[in-house]
Amino acid sequence: MTGAGSADEAERDGAFDPIAFLETAVQFPSHEDVGPMREFLCETLADRGIEPHVDDAGNVLASRGVTKSEAETHVVLNTHIDTVSPHVPYERDADAPEAEGGPVVRGRGSCDAKGPLAALLSAFFATEPTDGRVTLAITPDEEVLSTGADALVSGDESPTRDADAVIVGEPTDLDVCTAAKGRFQGTIHLSGANAHAAEPETGTNAVAALEQALEAIRTFGDRADAPPAHPQLGAATLTPTVVEGGEATNQVPADCALTVDRRSVPPETAEEFREALTAHLRAAVPDGVGLEFRFTDRPTPFLEAWETDPDAPVVDILAAAAGGEVRPFTAATEASYFAADAPTVVFGPGVLADDEGAVAHAPREYVRVDAVREAARALEATLSELVA
Repeated sequence: MTGAGSADEAERDGAFDPIAFLETAVQFPSHEDVGPMREFLCETLADRGIEPHVDDAGNVLASRGVTKSEAETHVVLNTHIDTVSPHVPYERDADAPEAEGGPVVRGRGSCDAKGPLAALLSAFFATEPTDGRVTLAITPDEEVLSTGADALVSGDESPTRDADAVIVGEPTDLDVCTAAKGRFQGTIHLSGANAHAAEPETGTNAVAALEQALEAIRTFGDRADAPPAHPQLGAATLTPTVVEGGEATNQVPADCALTVDRRSVPPETAEEFREALTAHLRAAVPDGVGLEFRFTDRPTPFLEAWETDPDAPVVDILAAAAGGEVRPFTAATEASYFAADAPTVVFGPGVLADDEGAVAHAPREYVRVDAVREAARALEATLSELVA
């Protein structure tokens, strides 16, 4: 096992031990109520002399170093404390096949994202900025609506607005991720006119118009003004996922709804996608069929596609410290909210999937102990160069 020694040794030295924190954190069910986990995080900060602030959206904020106005460099460390359902109990396993020579911590949140949180905390406590500032900003709702992240960037005192870099903790296998696709969801509504199925020509069949709509979806990426494939992320995708239509088996249906999933690439925005898809569909469906595309209702913006210059200082420094690759992230994250304010990277211990299948969000979720310690070491080295 690489990195620092055992939890007992760390406690004797007075140093923060990320594994001891992680093993307790994973035992908090965070899929329905993050309150107890947030309280544990705040207690951990207070025990080390750092008074956290919990804002109205439930974000936990804490800073070290000089004031914002005095800071030559400001780095924000972010991840989330919520998890998906169901809760998976904690287990420490020293003999797991995934361990590769060292123990693993199992349980819901072990890699997504309490393992990354433990590493971020370790670096946050170990760094003593002199001319810079480091802010810990932990959100409560990443897995659902990102209400915390939205409030974080929208507030008058947003810590990311004057940041020089944002590091978002997620399971990247210690690689530094500089881009990710966005995710939009909406529904195509087709409308016609009811009629008796015995005389279909007297009505307008909305379900029949689905044929042209599906063809338009298949050709959406081939249109002249389609965004080119991204050098890191590849091409955007548009996938039909759910269809509803018709009310009676002997009636021409007047309504049909088709839900689609869009995985966008920079520089496409949600509004640009909506306008382009509506125009493309309108040109495809019959003139007598009504057409409307509406995004799925949600109180916060969708996660947009984002990218950071691979030559940004935070990328070079963190990649050199961690020894991993520089690559895109394969899942949507709240980095989308921060990338407009500052160079943003996604980094942390753990993997979304391994050779055996899914890890994050799966019943077998785990993180390697040595990976958490190595992530903490790399983050500490990065902060030391950026803000200390």
